[in-house]
Amino acid sequence: MFTCELERASFTFGITNKCLIYKNQNKMNKAELIDAIAASSKLTKADSKRALDAFIEVTTKALKKDDRVALVGFGSFSTSKRAARKGRNPQTGKEITIKAKKVVKFKAGTELSSKVK
Repeated sequence: MFTCELERASFTFGITNKCLIYKNQNKMNKAELIDAIAASSKLTKADSKRALDAFIEVTTKALKKDDRVALVGFGSFSTSKRAARKGRNPQTGKEITIKAKKVVKFKAGTELSSKVK
């Protein structure tokens, strides 16, 4: 398995030694994630995009059915019901009722947590 460390430095990004170097950014967008997947897995960008899109689609469908998606070592996605509650309109100060809704949660796995520290 090939592991790639991300480095942060100047203005743009490029590929060196099969690693993507992201510069002056605190976030990675979808296109950059696809580039990183392609670089570390030796897949084409098109194949990497299809793989990422498939992961997003399958995960979304599972969460819509209230299933839990667990990736051992990485983390798990699940849903939770948030009850209706009272809130306040910040512009008028008037009290409002915020509707109940289902929210998505992500809990990082032990391996991911220890690598991020």
